Amino acid sequence: MSARIVAEDRRRARPSGGRLRAALLAGAALAGLAGVLAGALAGPLAAQSIFDEAEGTGMPALTGMPGQTSGATGVTALAPEAVTLGRAPVGDRTPTPQNPAVTTPDAGVTLPGSTAPAADAGPATVLADTIQLQGDRTLVAGGGVVVWYQGSRLVASRIVVDGASGDLTIEGPIHLSRPGADPDGEDPASDAILIGDSAQLDRELRDGIILGARLVLARELQLAATRLERRDVGRISELTQVVASSCQICASDPTPLWEIRARRITHDAQTRLITFDRPQLRAFGVPLAYAPFTVTAPDPTVERRSGFLRPQVRTTSGLGFGLKLPYFQTLGDQADVTVTPYVSLDRTRTLELRYRQAFANGATEWNGAISRDDLRPGETRGYVFGAAQFLLPRDYRLAVQVQTASDRAYLLDYGITDADRLWSGVSLERVRRDKMIWGRVGTYDSLREDEDNATSPAQVADVIWQRRLTPALIGGEALLEWSAHAHRRPSDENRVGRDVARASVGLDWRRSRILSGGVMAAGLVALDADLYRIAQDDRFDDVVTRVDPQVGVELRWPLAGGAGGATHLVEPVVQVLYSPRGQDDDIPNEDSRLIEFDEGNLYSDNRFPGWDARETGLRANIGATWTRIDPTGWSLGVTGGRILRARDADNLDPDTPLGGRSSDWLLAAHYDSGTGLAIANRALFGDDFAVSRNELRVGWLRPDLQLSAGYIWIDRDEAEGRDANASELAASLGWQIARGWWGEAETRYDFAADRAQRAALRVAYRNECITVETGLSRRFSSSDLLRAETSFDLSVRLGGFGMQQDGPGTVARRNCMR
Repeated sequence: MSARIVAEDRRRARPSGGRLRAALLAGAALAGLAGVLAGALAGPLAAQSIFDEAEGTGMPALTGMPGQTSGATGVTALAPEAVTLGRAPVGDRTPTPQNPAVTTPDAGVTLPGSTAPAADAGPATVLADTIQLQGDRTLVAGGGVVVWYQGSRLVASRIVVDGASGDLTIEGPIHLSRPGADPDGEDPASDAILIGDSAQLDRELRDGIILGARLVLARELQLAATRLERRDVGRISELTQVVASSCQICASDPTPLWEIRARRITHDAQTRLITFDRPQLRAFGVPLAYAPFTVTAPDPTVERRSGFLRPQVRTTSGLGFGLKLPYFQTLGDQADVTVTPYVSLDRTRTLELRYRQAFANGATEWNGAISRDDLRPGETRGYVFGAAQFLLPRDYRLAVQVQTASDRAYLLDYGITDADRLWSGVSLERVRRDKMIWGRVGTYDSLREDEDNATSPAQVADVIWQRRLTPALIGGEALLEWSAHAHRRPSDENRVGRDVARASVGLDWRRSRILSGGVMAAGLVALDADLYRIAQDDRFDDVVTRVDPQVGVELRWPLAGGAGGATHLVEPVVQVLYSPRGQDDDIPNEDSRLIEFDEGNLYSDNRFPGWDARETGLRANIGATWTRIDPTGWSLGVTGGRILRARDADNLDPDTPLGGRSSDWLLAAHYDSGTGLAIANRALFGDDFAVSRNELRVGWLRPDLQLSAGYIWIDRDEAEGRDANASELAASLGWQIARGWWGEAETRYDFAADRAQRAALRVAYRNECITVETGLSRRFSSSDLLRAETSFDLSVRLGGFGMQQDGPGTVARRNCMR
């Protein structure tokens, strides 16, 4: 079973009455172990946990929940953290924490009182060079002997089968795969391989003694011993004078990178636990640590188990050298808790906590921490982030979110999140093919230094209902929308404490027809009505109504042709719209201050993101798109256009790219190599070719290279709150340094301020038996409340203990060939 990380994204755009978009993001879990002894220091029976993933039973599948594949059946359990994309149809740009993720493991259901049918103990199949049957019914097979019996496969040089008892005396070299299937139908040892010099086994190939034995678990962990005894119908394998390692061992250099020596090691195939009796950890043959007690660890097939997770070394300029040692505790099959003490050379005493639980119809996850540190002496600092999702009857989805923190610096100092505005509340939604309802109510908590929560909209409520219709009499397609919004500022002062409530209804209708010559014509009609209630601002009336009718026509002429095997697509578009209403001086603009203009909304009837402002007057959206698709796989697309108006835009500043009688020119180009390289650039410039905005994005994805970079330039705009030009580069790079070595670099540089905002460098080394991850990061920004900080992280994970996640790049494997 593989873990799945899924988040959903639904954002609102309003090119024609609204539009919904959903996205799924899948990934896998990252958890591990820094060493068997590192986690065992807390107690002699501390089991290790690698994957924080449940494999429980008894919980029905959640249809449509994040992390579930379509049509999946069976039980639902917890999965590791999901990367969140945000869920609000209103684009308030507020970061949200990861939603609880669920996964659907393989379902194996046994009804109470029933028993699984016993395996058919049929005859064994023996293949050998010579087979002799002696008088006492003793069978002797020699020369390249291969035996198949109940799913097990035995290869040996010579086998003697006692006719009376059925016991086997085996001469090696011996190779036994799947050493004994479970008689109840399960096969806990199906991933195990036994190799030995000689053996004495029972007729079921389960119990017995193997000399000069080597047990290989899941083709990862090797246990070599002078003697191995199997008992309890193959469940227990006990090895004496044993060495354990997941490293490749060559005859020319038999010393592994690391090994664990013990007097006795026991493997339980049912619980999938390995017990070490007084283990000693060695690296390159040199003893590093010794435990004078028993240590228990999971075998490579374990996905979820209570115990210590891999420790993490974290060093920051503010907190100094520190160590995190998380302990993972399962609470049944549907819940778990992770407690992480974090100690940093008397600079901080921190306790982190994570709780997760899956229900029959949902899941919840809570993360938090409490600290006392030297950064703010005498203060108790901390945070709590919680999220929950539940499926309700009739396809409704309920979500709950809680976000609170003592201060923003705490979130940055402890590497929790970069969010500077938190939201807590409840949302309810239902999305169907032709109908959508979404609502939420909650509070905002701004952690920005230049924002006062008393004069910012703190309590906010939204409701949106949409229905797509196909009128029978007039044809075409219509979208009916009802919405309501209210926000309240805690301040009771005039103007700065303004409170607003709004109720709106909108109807958009569109009908298309193909004219002669292939021209596509469409008629557009829209009607929007709003009712506002404005309080604590003497510049506006208490009650304001607004009605905004709109009509338009659209002409498209898609053309296609070819030359040299390539396909060329050209589509000129002209869209003329008219709305008689003028400027919105009687309504405060609070949700439509940041406006985007790109190829996605070039042909939109309204580019304002919210409801408080709309485009009005007589205007024309004109543009054209050219696309070239090459037979070799690459493609190139170019889109250009602008907006023309009969008079200056009513609700836009004349100096903005969209303001005046004509907007800036929009020119966008997209290139896709078909082999992993993608380049996109969009620019806004005036008639004098002076660029007001430009955005360049580059992505290159190969097995040995992952590049994502973007550069943006935006002119200052006081109407949007930008007093200075913005010129910023953000880039992240991952590349294969050498076999087994993977590097990652990240930077964000502000050219306008001529300084970096942050930078990070991470390097990981992976071979067949160890993973070492280290990272160095620097945050350069500082203020009265925030300080620049440098941090260093280091973690080590030994292979072979618990199921592990494959990382990017290749794995360096030792080659024994000369």
